[in-house]
Amino acid sequence: MTFVTRDRLLLGAGVTTAALLTAAAVVSSTAAAHAATVGDPAPAFSEHDSTGRLVSLEEFRGKTVVLEWTNDGCPYVRNQYATGNMQKTQAAAVKDGVVWISVISSRPGAQGYVTGKRADELTASRGAHPTHVLLDADGSMGHAYGAKSTPDMFVITPDGKIAYSGAIDSIETTNPAETAKATNYVVAALHALKAGGKPDPALTRSYGCGVKY
Repeated sequence: MTFVTRDRLLLGAGVTTAALLTAAAVVSSTAAAHAATVGDPAPAFSEHDSTGRLVSLEEFRGKTVVLEWTNDGCPYVRNQYATGNMQKTQAAAVKDGVVWISVISSRPGAQGYVTGKRADELTASRGAHPTHVLLDADGSMGHAYGAKSTPDMFVITPDGKIAYSGAIDSIETTNPAETAKATNYVVAALHALKAGGKPDPALTRSYGCGVKY
């Protein structure tokens, strides 16, 4: 059986390859332009977690929420967990009543893709403390937030707005010694919100491995 793709049909109708590429670029840039950022309402989501439970943002209304995009094969993520920095940040946040959600947006077959069972094994073996680990294999949640890298961090206020977006800390590195010197932006953001203020900085450039959509 021969399958005819949409692009081949368009080419057959006289639409050039260049036009198709231009259209794709427009779609891509439009999506980037509408990526969630500081001050915006956090995009709603409803995703299954590693246990199979359907988790939505709405159920956490009234609580501060942290979203952490992760990929266990990424050296930047591995460094954060090997140093204990991510677990320490998670544990302190959760103890303070924050909902911590780790999100895996790797597509099937790509680096970082895991089953729910494997996600739970990673949580246990690393001594991690997420409230939920969401499996976003189709990338819908990642694209809605404009998540670019692992790790990529978002802090959401109790009234559902993005208060912080960007890197976990101030030093882009896979060197544990350098990570120990870094300013933890997520910790700073959570402290600012708890004190009734606003994070400063509220927006930074995330670093790490590109999300494997």
